[in-house]
Amino acid sequence: MFFRDHPLAPGSDLETLPQRNSRLYIPSRIFLIVASVFLFLFALNLMGQAFIMLGDATARSILSITYNPFISLFIGLLITAIIQSSSTSTSMIVAAVAAGSIDLSNAVPMIMGANIGTTLTSTLVSLSYITKRKEFRKAIAAGTMHDFFNVLTTLILLPLELYYGLLSRLALWITSFIIPFNAQPQSDFRYGLWNDIALTRWIVSTVDNYFIILLLSFLLLFLSIKMLSGLFYQLLIGNMRDNFQRVVFSTPLKSFAWGTGLTALVQSSSVTTPLVVPLVATGKLSLKKSFPYILGANIGTTFTALLAALSHSNAAVSIAVVHILFNLLGVLLFFPTRFMRRIPIRLAKKLGKFTTKNRLIGFLYILITFFLLPFTLIYLNREREAPAPPEEATIPAPSAVSEDSTPG
Repeated sequence: MFFRDHPLAPGSDLETLPQRNSRLYIPSRIFLIVASVFLFLFALNLMGQAFIMLGDATARSILSITYNPFISLFIGLLITAIIQSSSTSTSMIVAAVAAGSIDLSNAVPMIMGANIGTTLTSTLVSLSYITKRKEFRKAIAAGTMHDFFNVLTTLILLPLELYYGLLSRLALWITSFIIPFNAQPQSDFRYGLWNDIALTRWIVSTVDNYFIILLLSFLLLFLSIKMLSGLFYQLLIGNMRDNFQRVVFSTPLKSFAWGTGLTALVQSSSVTTPLVVPLVATGKLSLKKSFPYILGANIGTTFTALLAALSHSNAAVSIAVVHILFNLLGVLLFFPTRFMRRIPIRLAKKLGKFTTKNRLIGFLYILITFFLLPFTLIYLNREREAPAPPEEATIPAPSAVSEDSTPG
């Protein structure tokens, strides 16, 4: 399973990583980081071209699926749970929206689902304590606290988005101050960094198959993010492991700042959030102290979507802003007051207590929440299709939800 390969898993290479004293160690790491960023941008550029090659018929079929917000939500959850990388899934959503294959308003629930799906990693890491009854209870609570936070945030913000277009409208308004709305959202999706390099055009002209190009771009995207995660983990977290608890969790604000900064650098909340699981499981850290760190990690993980939106497409920037707004509003809802902070913590503790009575509950929670429920709802709603768009509009432009389309 994935948690065996996680940096925190017992016996992993990163856990036993020795200190490097070589003069070339840090320069070589920095070179690899820069190369990984270039690979990340190239993969997104290639993915954008693949989405453009999909054609009108395929774009309409994608839109017919994502038109149902609940299917869109669970698609985002399911994809992220399977690949266990919200950075990869949100970057794919950014590329699809920028290319016009998915409408902005339809992509918002996918972003929400991706935030829920990424919490699976912490829960899987907590299963490594299943043989120790007391530690397993605390580990499950630590692993699922992130789950409950994102689920509760979605339950609050999804209805506001469906009825009032809260996130999409606000994102478009913010984006209007960053990029003027004078370019067609379905225009070419490409980065200025790659405009003068013929590699993308050569691959597209040589392969001439959107499915192969899309698969190749996904693999390159996934590889680049995994490389960045591992490299930053070695440079930062690996070297501060001994002082991690003392330095990071001294105050709530410092904990929040560390969660934001580390996740933004590592570009993977799947790496940074499970760090609290062994600390809570062994009693070295309380759930209360670890919660601000989890909230900060939720903000830090939006950095990847921003990096993916470096093109001149207002649609790409808008969906990246949606990702930031979702996590920021969640923090504003649950962090300022003690009453709200206690809700996800108490739910996580209750689930932890249930698992001590029957450890099968932990497995059923993962199986139902992240796999069976999404698959079932997608299957039951598969035949619902979106209304046919006007014939002159081949791909709907990502725009704010109109007053006429607002339910109620």
